[in-house]
Amino acid sequence: MIEHIVLIKFSAETTIEQKEELIRKTLLLKEVIPGIVDIQQGLNFSNRSKGFDVGLTVRFKDRASLDNYGPHPAHQKVVSYLKEIGVEDSIFVDFEI
Repeated sequence: MIEHIVLIKFSAETTIEQKEELIRKTLLLKEVIPGIVDIQQGLNFSNRSKGFDVGLTVRFKDRASLDNYGPHPAHQKVVSYLKEIGVEDSIFVDFEI
């Protein structure tokens, strides 16, 4: 299995409603992208986040599923929405479990 972790930082203009809409859209990816075993996303509440607002974890059955995820049209729609609402920075970590 592969664990995919993403931290997202938004501009000050990004609203809580936009962040919540992002979460709603992202969680739906499990229904349409093959190979996703589990997906979790939420708003950060820690003061240790260095400004990152949202965390995401996606568990894939294998590396091929992770490779398919990036260019998948449903994922690309979420990426477009991220850009639209003002993503400023992101960190990605992938590891095998």
